[in-house]
Amino acid sequence: MTGPLDIVFIGLSLSSSWGNGHATTFRALIRGLNEMGHRVLFLERDVPWYASQRDLPEPDFCHLHYYSSVGELTGSFAGAIRAADAVIIGSYVPEGVTVIDAVAALSPKRLCFYDIDTPVTLAKLDRGDEEYIGLRQIPVFDAYFSFSGGEVLTRLERDYHARRAIDLYCSVDAERYGNTGEASRWDLGYLGTYSLDRQPTLERLLIEPARALPHLRFVVAGPQYPDTVDWPENVERIEHLPPRDHPSFYSRQRFTLNVTRADMIAAGWSPSVRLFEAAACGTPIISDDWRGLDELLPDGEAICIARSTADVITVLTGMDEPNRTAISKAAHARVMQTHTGVARARHLALALDRLAATQSARADMRDEISV
Repeated sequence: MTGPLDIVFIGLSLSSSWGNGHATTFRALIRGLNEMGHRVLFLERDVPWYASQRDLPEPDFCHLHYYSSVGELTGSFAGAIRAADAVIIGSYVPEGVTVIDAVAALSPKRLCFYDIDTPVTLAKLDRGDEEYIGLRQIPVFDAYFSFSGGEVLTRLERDYHARRAIDLYCSVDAERYGNTGEASRWDLGYLGTYSLDRQPTLERLLIEPARALPHLRFVVAGPQYPDTVDWPENVERIEHLPPRDHPSFYSRQRFTLNVTRADMIAAGWSPSVRLFEAAACGTPIISDDWRGLDELLPDGEAICIARSTADVITVLTGMDEPNRTAISKAAHARVMQTHTGVARARHLALALDRLAATQSARADMRDEISV
């Protein structure tokens, strides 16, 4: 491939960030692709849950269209799917198994999968749960782009028979995430939708420190937390925070907390977009621990890894301002260099270009053999 690419994404949601991390991941990546001159069509299932909570119904960096059924997807958009340089289907797409089969039957030039939930996907497949991709379908894709890197890529190719497993981490939109200069309001904050497997870590690394430090201020933003959660009086709750408000939210924290899903901890090398957003805003991060994190952001240099309530209390009460500032600057520099939407878009475009070159070479070899 040479010149601008025409790419079709079929994803969970671009229009709504309510209760999912897919929208912000797609937005940063596709904005990066647009900035590089590539053309993107995003196809999103029109479902009531997201339709009533859309915070980006008409993006200015790509074409966004909604479809109501698999039949409409492969009928109304069949021409675009066949003409595209690459079609990329995302994880958690409604009726994903049927969508994959139907799109593959249209014989797109390049068919890829973008798994924004790789550890969750593999854990589901291991127990026979094929909610949005079937085990038999993984080898169908020319490339399997994965939210997780490291050893996960080896597993995808060795155990799940992916043709090519390529890391495609989430990223941050550098033009929209930066420090706002607002005065600090909270000593420690957390942004994330309620998750049963994350809640014990949130209890240990934020709620318990809040109880132990009643003179400090804490905040948790995100939907779906049950009424049974016992919030201390010094923990402020925000039900939902749209992406446009994230920079202000991070900028008003002395530290922000990152909490990771259990499946992603088990897999390792699965950074959350919240890490990159917070770093871009210059907010030092306290995080739970998992394999690969220290390679991304070295502990004590660009992040503070906490394994207990006491670790968080030590950071909040014992770290001086020069050290806090140095950690935030180190994380900011690393993220701005390699984890922006443009950097990730460049990585994706290069991977697609190499994929095309490899397939072209294989076609040439078949032609030579047949002569």
